[in-house]
Amino acid sequence: MQTPVDVLKKYWNYDQFRHPQEEIINTVLKGENAVALLPTGGGKSICYQIPALLMDGVCIVVSPLIALIQDQVENLKSRNIKAIALTSRLSEDEIVIAFDNLQFGDFKFLYLSPEKLQSNFIQDKIKQLNVSLIAVDEAHCISQWGHDFRPSYLKLPILREIHPNSPIIAVTATATESVLSQIQENLNIENAVVFKKSFQRKNLQYNVIYCDDVFGKIIQIVKKINAVLIIYTKNRNQTKEISDFLNRNHFKSSFYHGGLSHTDKVIAFNNWMREDTPIMVATNAFGMGIDKANVRAVIHTNIPDTLENFIQEAGRAGRDGEKSYSVILSNE
Repeated sequence: MQTPVDVLKKYWNYDQFRHPQEEIINTVLKGENAVALLPTGGGKSICYQIPALLMDGVCIVVSPLIALIQDQVENLKSRNIKAIALTSRLSEDEIVIAFDNLQFGDFKFLYLSPEKLQSNFIQDKIKQLNVSLIAVDEAHCISQWGHDFRPSYLKLPILREIHPNSPIIAVTATATESVLSQIQENLNIENAVVFKKSFQRKNLQYNVIYCDDVFGKIIQIVKKINAVLIIYTKNRNQTKEISDFLNRNHFKSSFYHGGLSHTDKVIAFNNWMREDTPIMVATNAFGMGIDKANVRAVIHTNIPDTLENFIQEAGRAGRDGEKSYSVILSNE
């Protein structure tokens, strides 16, 4: 019989887990509910993907962003693991075919948004599946105390009603004690085993630099680091202002904020991911689901609103384990 390490080796080509991935996986394999609070880049998805591959049936993954869903499904497909994303682009006929594949075609993962789950048609189709595991990604979205609260997440207990015997795993990189307890309460998993990993990142150096000339200091840092980075600003106007300034000074930069059209967001994101414009200047709208391993620095031109936001944003640097920097620019 295959072990979690066998599956890790076969599909991910790693010989060992990071702490506490294996304990989380074994908890799920025992049929227990789990809540995992792991730092950004801490390998949360493996905690539900590996047990799902060892269990009989389909794992349902609820995730808040279409881009995040598509990224994970593509990632699984690249490892020859069968996964389906239920997006608004599918017609009703295509959804029926997708569920036939899940029921009879050896597919292991169904990814969908919490909004998609509100459909009675989808719920009826899910009733017909053998569901091995329910995974809730970015689980802080279920808490009114979480900074990305999504009301549709409060409807997720419907999955428990449909499949009361399937264990639930909720994963997040950002949760205070009150958010953690709300996750358990709102998912009806008060009996869950809770895992918390230290957010200390030894490869990440934290700096606060006092300066009056923010633009001049940004140029200095960008020149010195000369790699992929993110610059966080407080407001939308600043993103364009700093990005234009960098481009005028021959540094390739894009900007991103909540007021951009979907198309402009996708273009800015893709240009940054491909490193056509290795510098991204953004508000905190550029957040959830940003997964790029070689970000060398995250610069904040203003002090973030909360410590929680700061840890999550700074944690987007150095996911590959190499030395990286968090810089806050401030003044007296």
